[in-house]
Amino acid sequence: MPIQITPMTEADIPGAIDTIQQAFADDPYNNWIYPDRSKARPIPLSIPISALTHQQLSPERNRVSLTLRCKWGIRHGLFHVARDTSAPDPSLILGCSMWLLPHPPSQPQSWSLYLASWYLWLGQVRMNLIYGRGGLSTTRYWIWKRRQAEAQNEIWRSEKGYYFCNIVTVLPEWQWRGVGRALMEEVLRRADEEGVGCYLESSRREPNVGIYEKLGFRLVKEMVCSEGEWDEGVTLFCMVREP
Repeated sequence: MPIQITPMTEADIPGAIDTIQQAFADDPYNNWIYPDRSKARPIPLSIPISALTHQQLSPERNRVSLTLRCKWGIRHGLFHVARDTSAPDPSLILGCSMWLLPHPPSQPQSWSLYLASWYLWLGQVRMNLIYGRGGLSTTRYWIWKRRQAEAQNEIWRSEKGYYFCNIVTVLPEWQWRGVGRALMEEVLRRADEEGVGCYLESSRREPNVGIYEKLGFRLVKEMVCSEGEWDEGVTLFCMVREP
């Protein structure tokens, strides 16, 4: 099966989002941060967007959010898609990966990235005004962001920064066929050539930690996110790969 990895284009975004929504449909992190899964349903076309409640968990809203992220990443990250060139439909996107570029902590953020981040934020604000929060628990979201910042401050020690694997996903029917490995190795080779480390956070110990260990990652921290004793929360497994 010849797997072709190419940089994501805007034409690829709908197919890439399909892989994310299908692969993460029952992801522990998603289930925790979107706690009211019972409201996950398509929005009838007869309902005006202005009539939506801010608690509806909407696949449409999620697609808008991911589209904004992909457009940002095409220009400022390393976003890739995978295809099987021998498949009956060689245009079908089998998986995608989203990597953030390394940023040396001693260097200031570039103006282009600063402005792009603000533009992304404004797009997300507009999305929330139109679609609402889409079932997102903002309390849990900010708990996660604090834990993530604490973990990265503890783990990230390289002056070169790290390639951050934000997402790697494969359509369920194409998993365990080398697609995920091909997506990962596309950036791992570059990181090795540059002598830069890689970092990721996985929401599943099994089988993910073992898979990433075979690619050279090692588990360095278990990041627990929880609202309190009554909340089982979610554990994210922080992993680092040295060049």
